[in-house]
Amino acid sequence: MSTRPVEIAPSILSADFLRLGAQVSDALDAGVRRIHVDVMDGHFVPNLSMGPLVVAALRPLAERAGAVLEVHLMIAEPDRYLDAFSHAGATAMTVHVEACHQLHRTVDAIRHLAAQPGVALNPATPIAAVEEILPDVDVALVMSVDPGFGGQAFIPATIGKVARLRAELVRRGLEQVEIEVDGGVDPENIRALADAGMTIAVAGTSVFDPRAPVAENVRVLRAACGLHASA
Repeated sequence: MSTRPVEIAPSILSADFLRLGAQVSDALDAGVRRIHVDVMDGHFVPNLSMGPLVVAALRPLAERAGAVLEVHLMIAEPDRYLDAFSHAGATAMTVHVEACHQLHRTVDAIRHLAAQPGVALNPATPIAAVEEILPDVDVALVMSVDPGFGGQAFIPATIGKVARLRAELVRRGLEQVEIEVDGGVDPENIRALADAGMTIAVAGTSVFDPRAPVAENVRVLRAACGLHASA
């Protein structure tokens, strides 16, 4: 079980794009310090989303708040776009182990762009696929839905997978590596994920739920974490 605080990382994929700046500002005003940008190319995942222009538009807001602007590259050949996203203002970049032929080289390139390198696993990809890269990354992202669309149902087996990954990090003295979970995270499962060892919770529809203000949705997620909640 992890005793580290959980950071809420709102995924703008679920935001109202007519009010994107205002909604991200609301999240930052609520104390959020990590904004998650899902980038999809229609090849690695069956959907298209956003690119460097959206990151550049959010950069002033993130910089003003001292927040991490994180791009989750669900794309084929991510190396081709690292420079563009870095130039746009990304300060963390996560790539998928399934999409990278030379993963160490990709992670090293992200590090040299002064961004936090992360590596992501799809639900059916075993932890063993990232064991060799764990000492070189800041974030290990566990997908709790098959990537491609927001609002999908959470895969319950993710909780056990997170616990096994946390145990492996502890065994190897890599406790500083963040475990991020992306997909279907809500007040019903966030505490179990935190107890298993998650330290960053990507939340899209749970944060940008129009039935309540963004700040209230963030508060509810933090409260659901109990002692794991961070400011």
